[in-house]
Amino acid sequence: MATILLADDEPSILQLNRLYLTKEGYTVHVARDGQEALDGARRLKPDLVVLDLMMPRLDGWEVCRQLKQDPRPPAVVMLTAKDEDADKVVGLELGADDYLTKPFNPRELLARIKAILRRSGQGADPNVAVEVGDLRLDPARHELRVAGKEVQLRTQEFELLKALAQSAGRVMTREQLLRAAWGYNYLGESRTVDVHVAGLRQKLEGSSVQIQSIRGIGYKLVEAEPGAASS
Repeated sequence: MATILLADDEPSILQLNRLYLTKEGYTVHVARDGQEALDGARRLKPDLVVLDLMMPRLDGWEVCRQLKQDPRPPAVVMLTAKDEDADKVVGLELGADDYLTKPFNPRELLARIKAILRRSGQGADPNVAVEVGDLRLDPARHELRVAGKEVQLRTQEFELLKALAQSAGRVMTREQLLRAAWGYNYLGESRTVDVHVAGLRQKLEGSSVQIQSIRGIGYKLVEAEPGAASS
């Protein structure tokens, strides 16, 4: 499931939108000003940013402009209290994918987000095989091959690696990985993820990909540079 960053300086709007998106299964992070939004987006690598235009420190236009210059920019939905065509045009010219004027129904925001994620491939068939470096993971066959050689994984290891591979290069929190591999009702602690990651790292030894630890957040799957080691 996609990761979304909500950026707004109005706590009530943040809380309401976060509630709706979390209920839909999205992993949601929040930022309360423009600089926090920019830093958070570059650290977390979300699939989509919901960005209020009028925020302290940096306004939404500047945050959008800088994010869209990144090599793999997130999708952006802009929010504003203004209803002027000129503001919408500026936002879209800066690379925004959609635009909503306050006040709005959170259901409308949710519908816009789903449409954008479908267009960007986040709504793709979860059973399609994923390839990262020399790793090929086929969910339909429940099969992992590394450099052409089959590697046996237990069910939770496979689901955990699938979640990481389908979001390769993006950080996934332990909570997000728990939901992906064990389901929404799993009652175990996040330490379970660490234990299974350790097992996966052993089985991926010699591969061109590695599971990288992101301190205080979680993990991401990346192609390893020559001589690099997992942290």
